Amino acid sequence: MSAEPALPPAERLLDMYRTMLTMRRFDERVRDLNAAKAIPGYAHTYFGSEGIGAGVMAALRPDDWIASTYRCHGHAIAKGVALEAMAGEIYGRTTGTAKGKGGSMHVSDFDVGMLGAFGIVAAGIPVALGAALTAQRKRTGQVAVAFFGDGAVHQGVFHEGAGLAKLWNAPVVLLCENNQYAEATAIEYHLNTETIADMACAYAMPAERADGMDVVSAYHAARRAVERARGGGGPTLVELISYRFSGQYEGDKQAYQPPEEMARWRERDPLVTFERLAAERGLRDEDLKAIGRAVQDAVDRAFEAAERAPFPEPDDLYDDVYVSYP
Repeated sequence: MSAEPALPPAERLLDMYRTMLTMRRFDERVRDLNAAKAIPGYAHTYFGSEGIGAGVMAALRPDDWIASTYRCHGHAIAKGVALEAMAGEIYGRTTGTAKGKGGSMHVSDFDVGMLGAFGIVAAGIPVALGAALTAQRKRTGQVAVAFFGDGAVHQGVFHEGAGLAKLWNAPVVLLCENNQYAEATAIEYHLNTETIADMACAYAMPAERADGMDVVSAYHAARRAVERARGGGGPTLVELISYRFSGQYEGDKQAYQPPEEMARWRERDPLVTFERLAAERGLRDEDLKAIGRAVQDAVDRAFEAAERAPFPEPDDLYDDVYVSYP
């Protein structure tokens, strides 16, 4: 039996907590703004999966790449996208990551390795695979991670991507956030295998499966896959188990989620889990409280700046449509 991996150092644990708490506070503001009809378009929040985004990104280098989903806020925050730019995009202002043209589902920032958020299910997989192939050809040592949900494994592009990733021995991690629901369909109704990780055997690919409600567990699973990819070991299918506390979209009544099921999972909330284990992991309560105050202040300032920012002008519609090569 292999020994349990060592805990990350306290500084890294606190950074992961800060990241998770920032995700939670940011999406709480998005939820409230959406309910007040103060922001345009659909919003998809990340409540319940914060441990996955924070744990996976802590295992990456700053120059590694990720491709996200329409539930992208948590991934973007963890990868280092500026809160002010994210809030600006959600408000549709010129200060947004796409100058207000993309909205909540299309946050991206190439400068920090956020290749984009994709509204089409599983569409980020070939994008991440392309980034991984580029890194392989250029010998940069970078790794790419493709995030997708449990429902995405029924898309053909998931299987095409897995097959090519293995064929090319690409430095890519196929990261499934199994949050128990594909839109409104529970996983026991749509999955043909015992687990999503079981699908890796069809491609002779290693698999990792871990508790996504515990950021440390998610970090260790992601780190093993990332180190394998960076060391030339090729792709890994990683399944991290979480639960979607929010609906498929903000405003979803969630009638398909049994109340007792949700209550059971809420006891394992990733933030509650971290705080419960903090003392035995050598962390001080005063440090957690200080992080909480700093995070709330940063989120407040980001949304205040977004509210003051200007809207795009009508003629801005024609900008950024085509690439202007030198």
